[in-house]
Amino acid sequence: MSKAEDRFMQNITSLPAQIIPSVHKVVCWSIAFMITLVVAGLWFTPWIQTAFGTGTVDSLDPVDRMQAISALVDGQVKSWHVREGMQVKAGDPIVTLIDVDAQRLEKLQSQLAATQSRHLANETAVANAESNLARQKALQEQGLVSRKDVEAALIKVQELKAKAASSLADVNSVSMVLSRQATMTKVAPVDGTILRLFSGGESTFVKAGDILGQFIPANAERTVKIIVNGLDAPLVKPGAKARLQFEGWPVFQFSGWPGAAIGTFGGEVTYVEPVADATGKFQVWIKPDPNEIPWPEENVARLGSRVKAWILLEEVRLGYELWRQLNNFPPQKPAEEAAGAKTGW
Repeated sequence: MSKAEDRFMQNITSLPAQIIPSVHKVVCWSIAFMITLVVAGLWFTPWIQTAFGTGTVDSLDPVDRMQAISALVDGQVKSWHVREGMQVKAGDPIVTLIDVDAQRLEKLQSQLAATQSRHLANETAVANAESNLARQKALQEQGLVSRKDVEAALIKVQELKAKAASSLADVNSVSMVLSRQATMTKVAPVDGTILRLFSGGESTFVKAGDILGQFIPANAERTVKIIVNGLDAPLVKPGAKARLQFEGWPVFQFSGWPGAAIGTFGGEVTYVEPVADATGKFQVWIKPDPNEIPWPEENVARLGSRVKAWILLEEVRLGYELWRQLNNFPPQKPAEEAAGAKTGW
């Protein structure tokens, strides 16, 4: 620096006299403190990774699912014994059908009696033919009849046995039709509730197999069926824990801190379907966790009601989780699975 510049700087007295306001210092220190606090929080705060999915309350057992009330035979609806919403016990009548031909039952009974009489006559003829065959064999041994007579008697026995077998088939066929016609009242298979009735009164004609209504069994063993995306599905394994939020149940949920959630219920993954649906997502079945509080009563968490689920995966740092979410990376693999991959197992 030249002497002229040195003298110029010595003559400037305002610059050293400048004082930074205390408010600015407080703001700067506050910002620095907040940044440090946020970084520390992101680094040290634990976060449970989850695979989120939505679905409904269902059942793995087909007996516990909604069942169709179908017509056993062709006919008309004679009378309904139930109404929608009615509670029924096992064996209670639901609907009675009648045949279009009102005299068909009597006709079938007459046909059955005729076929039974014919079959009885055939069996008597078989018994007589066998007695004749035995007599012909005895006479042959005495040399009184030829071998041809014995063979003719044997052929007669076989013919009569064939007729008896045919008449027995006719008896069974008519009996089966008569049994179906005589049991035209559909009864409840188990205790449950009548959900819907689709058919009308006596003017309604139905065919065998037509659905007349829907029935929900009582005390069904409930499970939850949810849909998870293909990014998370490979990490969801049977036995993994889950937190469930049932529709209509008050809840305060933290997906990453399940211990702080209020109103959620525990679950355990029981089955992951190996095939994706048309949208590339997978179905996961979750059963109640026996070590958690029981699920809400059936009148709250009903079959078909919607559910949100968070399947718990690995514990990571909050900062890593934010970074993963921003980059759309998959969750971290379970510790034992990652260890197995490193060792080659």
